[in-house]
Amino acid sequence: MLNIGITGQRGFIGTHLYNTLALTPEKYKLIQFKNKYFLEKEKLNNFVQKCDVIIHLAAMNRHNESLVIYQTNLNLVNQLIQAFEDTNSTPHILFASSIQEEKDNHYGQSKLEGRILFEKWARNNEASFTGLVIPNVYGPFGKPFYNSVVATFCHQITHGEKPILDVDSDLKLIYVGELVSEFINSIIVQDKTKGGSIKKKLVPYTKKIKVTALLKVLQNFKLEYLGKGIFPNLDDNFTRNLFNTFVCYIEHSKWFPFFLEKYSDDRGTFVETVKLNSGGQVSFSTTVPGITRGNHFHTRKAERFAVIKGNARIELRRIGSSMKQIFYLDGDRPSFVDMPIWHTHNITNIGDNELYTIFWINEKFESNNPDTFFEEV
Repeated sequence: MLNIGITGQRGFIGTHLYNTLALTPEKYKLIQFKNKYFLEKEKLNNFVQKCDVIIHLAAMNRHNESLVIYQTNLNLVNQLIQAFEDTNSTPHILFASSIQEEKDNHYGQSKLEGRILFEKWARNNEASFTGLVIPNVYGPFGKPFYNSVVATFCHQITHGEKPILDVDSDLKLIYVGELVSEFINSIIVQDKTKGGSIKKKLVPYTKKIKVTALLKVLQNFKLEYLGKGIFPNLDDNFTRNLFNTFVCYIEHSKWFPFFLEKYSDDRGTFVETVKLNSGGQVSFSTTVPGITRGNHFHTRKAERFAVIKGNARIELRRIGSSMKQIFYLDGDRPSFVDMPIWHTHNITNIGDNELYTIFWINEKFESNNPDTFFEEV
């Protein structure tokens, strides 16, 4: 088992990396880190001593004075190196650098010089260092106006704001889940290799797209999904990842449950529960009174719960958060709630009769790769 620490573990990338590593506790023990450790030398020293691997993500991305970004980021690197020397620690260091290394700005300079400082330390101490040069990252829970244009557009479109397009440039993007895999693979490779090594890894982008094209896709999500409840075709990885990102910016408490049109005549009732341009799997369940189904979350699957008979309570909670969202659905007025990724969820029959629910998920169930992780809401 490897002891892994993540500086900036509560940031955008750090949250995804921490949560993904936590899915396999038999392989990785996560050493808790708090940003205030950089202000308390003893706690920083104690942290580095416990770690076999440290992933250095903590950094300042934006500030009104760019020189502050440069000084802050280099200070963080130097503080870590000093802690290694004070404690005679030589963990494997993975450093999140940026493709802005090659640009003439203070942020890019801080990343380049930080990587060089870590390389020098590793060389002098026969330690292992991996510097990952990373393209633009997008994904759920990124801060709008801070982490990426994807986060900004998703927030604006789902909150009734008008996106402003400054320059229609090419974006070279990587999904945060894909980046997390790059980090984990680097850890695995070095753990198998053993011994000191210094590596610079150019992380490839997985999608190149114009800003205007990106905006058009997101606006179509609003038109079709938010406007009509229709899922896009999620067979393409980029579309699926972008859609899952988009959904996480919706204020679920204001949007769901989404009420369905019910058509009734002397033959009975007809309700369209799922409209989609994607494949996957549709399931049907009955649930007896008082029983709860679910209490699990997914990291890539889109899912819909549609109640067509009975009374249900659906609960959602984002992983790492204590705040629950609760929805009440009544089959007399059929409706659905969609499940965002990285949110554990359940459904409970709170009525006196059987509950009838239709489930749709965008992938067929595969027992060897279920993407289903159990955690109580």
